[in-house]
Amino acid sequence: MKRIKLLTMDDDPYICEIIRLYAEKEGYEVYSAHDGMSGLSLALDQEVDLIVLDIMLPEMEGWEVCRRLKMERNIPVIMLTGKGERCDKMRGFDLGADDYVVKPFDSLELMARIKAVLRRTYPVLCHNEVAAVPGLQLDLRRYSVETEAASYTLPPKEMELLFHLVSNPNRVFTRQQLLDQIWGYDFEGDSRTVDVHIKRIRERLARPGQAWSIQTIWGVGYKLEVSEP
Repeated sequence: MKRIKLLTMDDDPYICEIIRLYAEKEGYEVYSAHDGMSGLSLALDQEVDLIVLDIMLPEMEGWEVCRRLKMERNIPVIMLTGKGERCDKMRGFDLGADDYVVKPFDSLELMARIKAVLRRTYPVLCHNEVAAVPGLQLDLRRYSVETEAASYTLPPKEMELLFHLVSNPNRVFTRQQLLDQIWGYDFEGDSRTVDVHIKRIRERLARPGQAWSIQTIWGVGYKLEVSEP
């Protein structure tokens, strides 16, 4: 399988290094650039598969880099910035950005967002993704779920939501985080969408005595809880 190439464009070398360390653990080939001009050239020369792009760059700002990337090869872009204003998000999406992360960011969440964009953009590259906890295994190649009791085929959004939770066991996610991760920032629905999908997953898969369960954290969101053996 082709090794996925990831490019981080940020004028802060520390941020590039942090992303590199986490991304290499996922098996990605990682490149870094600290200004817009060299980053744009590197992205096209190396034919990278995804770019984490800071807005505030020397030589050429991130907005212009994103615009040119989308014109040249439509490379998926996750915008990375310290600005959280809605107008900045909308401008990024208008230029074709695929996701938007505000600094300071959680490195594990950024990796999850990278995986989600890659799955949407290059499903063939990500065909072997499997996530598992005791008593539960998910295979994104077939959108299939294996439990101790039976095998299931889930609808796409239920599968992606459960895959995200299984990939991060015992971690709490707010409803908004799950909406952003699974449905994207441009989704115009509300948090009840998450509740409905969680309810359907429980109805399909939940059984007494399982080693795992989807727990509601009241006033916050959900987590996939795994029992100690």
